[in-house]
Amino acid sequence: MSSPAAPFDPARLGLANPGRVFARLSAAELVEHAVARREGALTDLGALSALTGSRTGRSPKDKFTARDPGAADQVDWTANQSMDPAAFARLRDLVRAYLQNRDLFVFDGFACADPRHRLPLRVVTEKAWHSLFARCLFLRPAAADLAAFAPEWTILHACDFKADPVRDGTRSEVCVAISYEQKLVVACGTHYAGEIKKAVFTVLNYLLPQKGVFPMHCSANVGAGGDVALFFGLSGTGKTTLSADPDRRLIGDDEHGWGDDGVFNIEGGCYAKTIRLSAAGEPQIYNALRFGCVLENVPVDPVGRKPDFDSERYTENTRAAYPVDFIPNCELSGVGGHPKNVFFLTCDAFGVLPPIAKLTPDQAVEYFLCGYTAKVAGTEAGVTEPTPEFSTCFAKPFLPLPPKRYAAMLKEKLGRHRVPVWLVNTGWTGGPPGVGSRMKLAFTRAMLRAALTGQLDGEAFHPDPVFGLAVPGRCPGVPDGVLRPREAWADTAAYDRAAKDLAERFRAEFKKYG
Repeated sequence: MSSPAAPFDPARLGLANPGRVFARLSAAELVEHAVARREGALTDLGALSALTGSRTGRSPKDKFTARDPGAADQVDWTANQSMDPAAFARLRDLVRAYLQNRDLFVFDGFACADPRHRLPLRVVTEKAWHSLFARCLFLRPAAADLAAFAPEWTILHACDFKADPVRDGTRSEVCVAISYEQKLVVACGTHYAGEIKKAVFTVLNYLLPQKGVFPMHCSANVGAGGDVALFFGLSGTGKTTLSADPDRRLIGDDEHGWGDDGVFNIEGGCYAKTIRLSAAGEPQIYNALRFGCVLENVPVDPVGRKPDFDSERYTENTRAAYPVDFIPNCELSGVGGHPKNVFFLTCDAFGVLPPIAKLTPDQAVEYFLCGYTAKVAGTEAGVTEPTPEFSTCFAKPFLPLPPKRYAAMLKEKLGRHRVPVWLVNTGWTGGPPGVGSRMKLAFTRAMLRAALTGQLDGEAFHPDPVFGLAVPGRCPGVPDGVLRPREAWADTAAYDRAAKDLAERFRAEFKKYG
């Protein structure tokens, strides 16, 4: 049932004859609906647990952009699949027809914590738990905001509607289609909730640069002295884990904008990986998993309702969605000043990159453009083991515009504010998967702490003989042998071959951008 403050009119979205409409519900109401409709179950932590079926990660190859006249000359069509506007309209209308006589759940909220760039959103779903997910991830409006709320963008999420590749021109039954002219996202065929948030991030990667704001796939936190740090990286590299620091306030864990006055969170919540999560290892995230939170694909004991965070029964890409203020020392405003440090997080599956290195300005642009990491198991459909990946700007699946446009914005921001950039390897050391081991979280935290507090300023830096990166000779809390990756390998000849291989890949990637 719609809120009387500002009723939801389905006809304005072309939704004729819907069933019951539940608009702007509280977290408690959405949990009640989800449990009653058997969409999920409560756990002993108080969080709602839900499963996504066969799609347990994003489906980037099923993402399309309508070739609208106003966007056609701006979108990078070499990296974005186009959809004829007429085909988009047909799919939109099919989804509208599918949603007839079905219960609808409507979330109204915002993206972008900076009021000057705030984007009003309406998310329409057929599942209560997907509406709860949207309520966790986006900015929740105050009652005064709802009185005159008018969405600029709408997301229609029909998870049980299956696209037909022959009829609709899609690759599979899954489709996430964006029309910048209609200001509409149509998502169907997948229950994976991450598609909702990443569709909005893609939209903002198109809109924000036109306003002079640099959109970033990064987490951000701020120290007691107001010093902001950014952590760029793909899923699985540690953005959420490393930015949740008890000594610093969390601004956001995944998506930010960098404007004239500093940085701001695009979202209002966190979407954390939970595989092997523990209260001892990541207490801030663990303690955020309470009532109002959604656990996605986490196995739950049917009797005691205890989540098993160590299990990969459904996927390694188990997730939790929760409001950012569930983190005790978050920055409630969602904004911060200009960064004092920038970290590029890479999960090196070769196991040859140093665990921390300081980049020159030119290296920073190069490594940003190539965005090297490893796709970790489950993050995308079909990925079952760590796979080396170059993801442009650490955000390749979400970039509508040419990569050099984002790189130019990064270069200008770094130069104007004189921000040091660090490359941090959170991946393997001592060898690739099966030979080496994942970098210890305690070591990574020690390296970040040393960079953030200036402990590395007085250290001597030496060039890595293969990659030419400036590596500190020492770092408090980290064994010297860990800092020099070749020394961590039992088979140094194997290291030399692997390092040469990765260096050649880097050179080939750099050439693509001149």
